[in-house]
Amino acid sequence: MKILFLGDVMGRAGRAAVAERLPKLRDAWKLDFVVVNGENASGGMGLTAAHAKDLFEAGADCVTLGDHAFDQKDMMQAVEREGRLIRPLNYAKAAPGRGHRVFTDGRGRKVLVAQVLGNVFMRRAYDDPFSAIDAILRVHPLGGAVQAAVVDMHCEATSEKMAMGHFCDGRASLVVGTHTHIPTADAQILPGGTAFQGDAGMCGDYLSVIGMDKAEPMRRFVTGMTKDRFTPAMGAVTVSGVYIETDDATGRATRIEMVRQGGRLEQSGP
Repeated sequence: MKILFLGDVMGRAGRAAVAERLPKLRDAWKLDFVVVNGENASGGMGLTAAHAKDLFEAGADCVTLGDHAFDQKDMMQAVEREGRLIRPLNYAKAAPGRGHRVFTDGRGRKVLVAQVLGNVFMRRAYDDPFSAIDAILRVHPLGGAVQAAVVDMHCEATSEKMAMGHFCDGRASLVVGTHTHIPTADAQILPGGTAFQGDAGMCGDYLSVIGMDKAEPMRRFVTGMTKDRFTPAMGAVTVSGVYIETDDATGRATRIEMVRQGGRLEQSGP
């Protein structure tokens, strides 16, 4: 199976770039399944139902969220209506929506997508992500209940993301980090057959401060004072993520490639 995961879509510029490039990538790379992290797609904070619809129309089979899952009020209802939206598994127990789902690709193969929030350096403490994902993977074994499994580990600390990769090794096809917006150069297949990348990066303008127009973040760093709101940068976008190929019989990854298309970053892809 050929799977593409795209990192955090950043604001209007990120949405436009995904809308332009994803249909072409689906065709050129003959993709079977696409996951997009959309938690920053609406003004850099959260995702509206309308913008989620745009991502699905661009070619996403599933859109994951993150710690900003419900920053946009209409997502409280949208995540209940739209089963292709995945919020963090270990979010508040009363949160609407689901933290995992089994999808079916165009050839009838089953794909598990799950998202968990880490705890290190995050805004607040969440339920243990390791026990949360363990319970899901135990009932969806690779090569049995599902032909592929994708885990979106949404957190700040690279150490926590790497630990999740090792924890899921042999039980997931891909463990990929999101949230920090800068792609890491550690794409690899772990000994048990799980593809891993510490952070997928963002679909945003990299002439910025992690996707935000650089003026206000720099002012706050230099002066310690706030003047304006953060606003997403609007320059040329690099669509960033990770591409994997898997063995349908085992669900294990056979290939992994970093993806960087367009914009300022060095280009890469399968």
